Amino acid sequence: MATTVTAKGQVTIPRAVRDMLGIVPGSKVDFHRAPDGSVVLTRADRNRPASRFEKLRGHAGKGLDTDAIMALTRGET
Repeated sequence: MATTVTAKGQVTIPRAVRDMLGIVPGSKVDFHRAPDGSVVLTRADRNRPASRFEKLRGHAGKGLDTDAIMALTRGET
């Protein structure tokens, strides 16, 4: 992924990288130099926000059983 540096020296972190690292507005990031000379971007604050899927994780509680769901999908009442 390539990006362009603005006149102010700013770059946009590609969405795929932001999603992978969990970077959201207000997140702190860190740049450090790796032994091979490359620069690595890491998330500085370790408190990663819950992903949109983690927020939904859990159970729906008591509800319809499998037979009732299948009856609904088949149009049976």
